[in-house]
Formats: sequence, structure tokens, C-alpha cells
Amino acid sequence: METVTPFKEIIDVIKEKGGDSLKYCYQCGLCDSVCPWNRVRQFSMRKVVRQGVFGLTEIEQEEIWRCSTCGTCPSRCPRGVNQIEAGVALRTMGAEYDVYPGHVATIRNVVASLTSEGNSIGGERAKRGDWAKDLPVKPYQEGMEALYFTGCYLSYDPRMRRVAQATATILNKAGVNFGILGTKESCCGESIRKTGNEELFKKLAKENIRTFIDNGVKKVIVSSPHCYHTFKNEYPEFMVNFEVVFISQFIEELIETGRLTIKGEFAKKVTYHDPCYLGRHNGVYDEPRNVLKKVPGLTFTEMADNREFALCCGGGGGRIWMETPKEERFADLRLRQAVQAGAEVLATSCPYCITNFTDSSLDLADHEKVEVKDLTEIIAEVI
Repeated sequence: METVTPFKEIIDVIKEKGGDSLKYCYQCGLCDSVCPWNRVRQFSMRKVVRQGVFGLTEIEQEEIWRCSTCGTCPSRCPRGVNQIEAGVALRTMGAEYDVYPGHVATIRNVVASLTSEGNSIGGERAKRGDWAKDLPVKPYQEGMEALYFTGCYLSYDPRMRRVAQATATILNKAGVNFGILGTKESCCGESIRKTGNEELFKKLAKENIRTFIDNGVKKVIVSSPHCYHTFKNEYPEFMVNFEVVFISQFIEELIETGRLTIKGEFAKKVTYHDPCYLGRHNGVYDEPRNVLKKVPGLTFTEMADNREFALCCGGGGGRIWMETPKEERFADLRLRQAVQAGAEVLATSCPYCITNFTDSSLDLADHEKVEVKDLTEIIAEVI
């Protein structure tokens, strides 16, 4: 058996970057057994953790970038190891040395876009609010009920712009006095932080926090679970707190208080996918289901692996920006589960999930077609 001497310098860096919980791992292998990667290919999170313990991490390999930060393994770990924090600590070393191997190389373009234009997908900052130009949507002003923080994908991606427009339609119909920041909005920074780029995350976070304070923002409505997670759990690191509400939570509140009335029917069989950063990371499971079940004519059905056991779409941890070979896409498996549940519509509440599911749906046979919709798109049709 080969004797390995730990690299103390690397171990210290991992500890300094937040990966100290690695030392609690006793190599039971539960993380490997629950990891969605092992449904599509061989991958060992246990090996990544073990290498980290001894400072033997290979930042030139793609393995430390494979984790989608879905939260499945830390939620099951009997020793309290936070594999996500540990994995991000390992990625930090790669980011600091600009080492992005193989399919990870696309992150360089993302970093450039975030730095120059404040978004992750190459859109011009000047066009960030263009999705709302034909709608009665106002710039945010102090004293409004809420800021609608649109997010990168809903601002620029043609498919996801329809979700932003549906959301604005709902808010207007309910009489919510809201506004958007438009060109003053920057990426929340959640996903780039998960790739190890702490410096860029802090830059983006401080820009948004400064904008929120300067404009008197107190309540923020979001459509992306990634924005929700970082505003709610990570921005308080900067000693600020804003009320953060996810759109499905807000819609349920609007219905319960009588501000929003559902008038039409949606006569289809619908299943719901729990986004990792809304479900496992933040415990929001009931509100979206409650909203869907209030829609007349809608038949609700659950997929396998639902709620806290939901199968990741594969887009978290910055992987939405990386190319994943077709045979390794979790989203294909999730679409198959929707088909098996007999659903006509797969509803969810995440731009990454919708993007991945829409891509995967193109490969379904005609008799298996499942329509992918955001929850807000369904509600906008029936109010």
C-alpha cells in the first residue's frame, strides 16, 4: 500500500476557505450512494472528500467541478460534513489560479460577462429591463410595496423572459405596487460563488446591496431559487437584512388574502419539480403545491423522488454554464419520471430547471411529450 504524506499547505487553504468539516468524514460512502451523478456515470464524492482531507486535490481535473451543489449528500451525512462548502473551498484554489479544465473552461466567459455587464449570459446591461418595455412595469421607487428582482435568465433568455412577463402580469392583476431596477440590477452572485470565485461574488453582492439601500428597498420578490437563497442566507454576511419572498410564496399569500382571484380552468395533469435551492436548501415545498391545487380543472400528481428527495436538474453549482454530455444529464431522468407519472405538464419554479428540462424535452417521443412551464405561467393563464 502506498504511503501518502499530507500536503499541509493545501489542507490549510481548504480549512481557511470553509472546508474544515471534511475532517469529520469517516468514509461511509453514503454521499456516493445518494449522489445523482451515480445514476448517469461513476463519480465518487467520497474520493473528492478524502483527497481534500490529505491535501491531494487535483484542481486540473474536472471531478471537483462535477458537484451541482444539490444538497442531497449534506442533508443525509451522518457526520455533519458539508460537502458543498468543502467542494467550493477546493474550487476556490482553481479559481484563484485560473484553472478551469475541460468543460469547465466556459466559466472564464461567465466571469468576463459578470465583470463587464453584471450578468452571466452575455447580455448588455443597457437591455436588462427590456423584457418589461411593453408592460405596465415601473422603475422601483422608495415606498413601493416590493422590488421585483428579475434575475439574469429572466431578463435576457428569450424563453425565461416569458416567465418574468407572467410574473409581472400576476403582480399587476393583484394590485401590487412594485417596480424593477432595470439597468441597476446585477447578478445575485450565487452561482459564481459556488464555482469558487469569492471575490467576484462579493463585488456583485455589494453592488446590489448598495443599490437596495440607495433606493430604500425593504421587500424583495424573486423568481429564481438561487437569488432567493443568496439574498436570504448569504447577503446577511454583509450585515444587511431585507425581507425576501419567493414568488410562489407570494402568490399563495395573494390568493389567501383575496388580492388575486383564479377565474379560469387549467384542465391538464400537472406534476411539480422541487428545485434544489428552493426545496432542500430552503424548505419551500408546500406553497407551490398549494397554489397549483387551487387551480380549477388541474389534476395534480407527484413524480418519484419528490420534495426533499427530488432529483436535481443538474444546473446548480455553476454547471448551468458547462456543457454536459447528453448521456450524463440528470434532466433527462427527471423528464422520464414526469412521463411515468402521466403528467402533461411539468411545472417548476427555477430558470435553471426550466432551461435544462426544455432541452431534455426535445428528445422525448411524440407520444411522451411533456410541456415544461413555470408555475407563474400557469397562474397567469387562469386569472
